Amino acid sequence: MSPDSGPPAREQSVQARPARRGRRRLALTAGAAAAGLIVAGVPVTTMARTGHPAAGHPAARPVNTPEHKVSFRAGKASFRKNTKNAASPAPAGRDYHAYLAVAGGGFVQELDTASDTILSTKYPADTPEGVAVTPDGSRVFIAETGQYQVLAVNTATGAKTAIEVGPYPQDVAASPDGRQVYATVTGGDTGPGGSDIVAVLSVATDSVIGDIHVGSAPRQVVFSPDGGRAYVTTEKGIAVISTSAGKVVRFIPDSSGPQGITVSPDGTTVYVTNPGPGTVWAVSAASGRVLASVKAGAQPYSAAVTPDGRTLYVADINTDSVAVISTAAGQVTSSIAVGRLPASVAVTPDGSQVWVANVASGDVTVIDPATNSVSGTISGGSGTATLNAAPAGIAFVPAPDLP
Repeated sequence: MSPDSGPPAREQSVQARPARRGRRRLALTAGAAAAGLIVAGVPVTTMARTGHPAAGHPAARPVNTPEHKVSFRAGKASFRKNTKNAASPAPAGRDYHAYLAVAGGGFVQELDTASDTILSTKYPADTPEGVAVTPDGSRVFIAETGQYQVLAVNTATGAKTAIEVGPYPQDVAASPDGRQVYATVTGGDTGPGGSDIVAVLSVATDSVIGDIHVGSAPRQVVFSPDGGRAYVTTEKGIAVISTSAGKVVRFIPDSSGPQGITVSPDGTTVYVTNPGPGTVWAVSAASGRVLASVKAGAQPYSAAVTPDGRTLYVADINTDSVAVISTAAGQVTSSIAVGRLPASVAVTPDGSQVWVANVASGDVTVIDPATNSVSGTISGGSGTATLNAAPAGIAFVPAPDLP
């Protein structure tokens, strides 16, 4: 856990976008997605599963086994079950709507976290992997990874606008002020000739207003809490963007191929997953220095931090578990068994629930952070017996009836 030296700054400006080439459709079946989704621009071996924990993995064992028999059907209030099969309410907290990108099914679902209800499956998209919602809940943006575009959806009217951004966008993030959306254009190839841009979208006009060149194969993107910075994982490191200047102001080298990224609530620390070596980096937002490297399973892929900044949840796609990391101690304190191939994790804004999207088992594990145990599994969808369609990105927004 020795810190690295701070890298030199590198500046690249937003450039006017050239004329686009014709679209090229990426054909991915649900089965193919389950085997290796979210791999546009990422080596397929990143998603490979060996079934064996990596050397050095903490001795902590999963505290329970998730339930897979709880059916959540559209328009009906469902229920959760704990590990003893006794009916149990959802973890207490504010009411939120969740938007779930179901890549293998070709749609984005809207769910209610308090009533355990799937509200709708009205956002069709070609292999959606990433989803973002503006803070006021009025707009949903979907990374349509099977196309060259991001879909902008007006949640009040249902009107959809296709915004062409470039080949195979993997992730989207809405700025805290709700004015812009960043989309990582991962591309079909890494290295020379591959994509290296983050497309900047205007929420007001549903259009691309510029490109920021960040390095080969941009993957995940997240904004700092104040919106002044955006952080992007790429094939060779982490790009730090000044959102006011619209350019990269620092590049943090990471030869292990970083993937997931999240920022502490106070904006001081950036957490990055490195699936190859099985580590999670804690990086100083001020200096770009690596403060700590934590061993977090076999292939840590996605990470989310609680609103109080004390706990980091990391989805390990290789061991079908989520590592619980104390940010103060810089170590894994426990491990929670979830579904198969967990590739995305998100925490509700009030910290009352942790959702994990399991690509291979086609369901969502819900964790109660108060006990770090599984409170239930979302395994039904819109009248079907199981999602079974590679759920990927997750985004939360306060329910519309809340102030």
